[in-house]
Amino acid sequence: MTQPNILLIVLDTQRRDHLSIYGHTRNTSPEFDAFAANAALFERAVSPAQWTLPAHASLFTGLYPSTHGVTQGNGQLSGQYPTLAEILQVGGYHTVAFCNNPLLGVLDNGLRRGFDHFFNYAGAAPERPRDLMRSAVQRKLATRFRRFAQGVQNRFANNDALFRVSLHPLLTPLWSRYINFKGSTPHSLQDAATYFEQHQAGGAEKPLFMFVNLMGTHLPYRPPQSYLKRFAPDLDSRSYNFMRRFNADAARWPSPVDEPPPDWERHTLDAFYDAEIMHQDEHLGRLLRALRASGALDNTLVIITADHGEGHGDHNFFGHSFVVYQELVHVPLVIHYPQAFPAGARVTTNVSTRRIFHTVLHAAGLKPPLDEADPNANTSGLTLAKAVNGHADTENGIAFAEAFPINTYLHVMQHHKPMLLEKLRLRYVRRGVYMGAHKLAVVQNQVEGLFNIAADPAETLNVAAQNALLAADMQRTLNEWLTQTEAQRAAVETPGTVSPEVEDQLRALGYIE
Repeated sequence: MTQPNILLIVLDTQRRDHLSIYGHTRNTSPEFDAFAANAALFERAVSPAQWTLPAHASLFTGLYPSTHGVTQGNGQLSGQYPTLAEILQVGGYHTVAFCNNPLLGVLDNGLRRGFDHFFNYAGAAPERPRDLMRSAVQRKLATRFRRFAQGVQNRFANNDALFRVSLHPLLTPLWSRYINFKGSTPHSLQDAATYFEQHQAGGAEKPLFMFVNLMGTHLPYRPPQSYLKRFAPDLDSRSYNFMRRFNADAARWPSPVDEPPPDWERHTLDAFYDAEIMHQDEHLGRLLRALRASGALDNTLVIITADHGEGHGDHNFFGHSFVVYQELVHVPLVIHYPQAFPAGARVTTNVSTRRIFHTVLHAAGLKPPLDEADPNANTSGLTLAKAVNGHADTENGIAFAEAFPINTYLHVMQHHKPMLLEKLRLRYVRRGVYMGAHKLAVVQNQVEGLFNIAADPAETLNVAAQNALLAADMQRTLNEWLTQTEAQRAAVETPGTVSPEVEDQLRALGYIE
């Protein structure tokens, strides 16, 4: 079997319900919609986590956060969990990334492992493909500066005092504007398109795995004025002043509130956010059209998803730090690969995006270096092709989400709004389980809410009291799953528990000698 090229695009911080193909009232995503119309569209895709690092670690390992353990900014992915890029690299792929998120491109967390080239557009020292053409002396100097800059940025990310200082309204506009906090969507997509075209035209011996992360819809919101006028011509000076203050106050971005925000504030946030979506969508469309025109899509598995969404005061929460409500973990997912995913299919089964890992490896004809008894080794059973209408889904429509509170933000809250920490139980892990039309949310092993997400997608009505038996059954399912995932982590990380065959594969990846 000829191995396909693979293109994985993550729309960072992209709410599913703000894309027009998923029913949003504004036409925010015409390019995404046009591509999705000729692909398989997943209606109920669930991210394993509510923020970037654990969500990407799940995409790259096929594991839930309770197993892979990358739940904090200073986390490090264990070498016992080979990444998708590493497995593909050993399996004969050329691996390359075009990343706009500094948490992935700057922090030292192990998620860049396995990439032949990892082009980082975020932070004080971005790197583009054109930099490979510089002289040896220029590359050496650039590498030294990049290491210095990354060291400084890692210190700010992992030091509570420095992190809090960086969130000051006088400093936030500086680093959010002038050190490429959101990377460069136009440059990264232009470079990705060129790289893909050159790979195709050059008679490459290896198939290509390309990962693209886009940050256009992440705060701060500064879309072009023309897009704002298209969506919200009614915005007045009060709205613009609010948005200017909100953009500058990074400590407020993830902070919950005591009372629901006024409608005009939410309207302002939604308008700015939607304008950012359409601006990014326009650039994304150029890449997708270029791939189609070149014929590259004929043998390319294309997956477009999001790592998580964003709260704009929904349920009195902002940002994406603490909860598992729909606005954070119900994400878009589109797969274009006619060999296994019929064009125009709309998949209504609950699925976890962690299964993108298995989907990619199954299409590539590769297996992870795991014992056959390990459930994560079952790529043929966990490929998302199993969830396409007409097939029996391996996981029976059950998916889980976890929200480990981010310690750095807890410390920010301790200084800004300490009374909310206990009131909202922000120190505790929240989890959700999806079964059929219902979703159960739990905090500190207590039911926070049961929702009929088919009838109530915004989770406005808690039906736990009327459905006590269902809530108990779903909580039992959640607890059984959690026991299994934590045991899986303990088993993998205990020395001497893997077979000689797996040891050979880990040795090939360079983890053991």
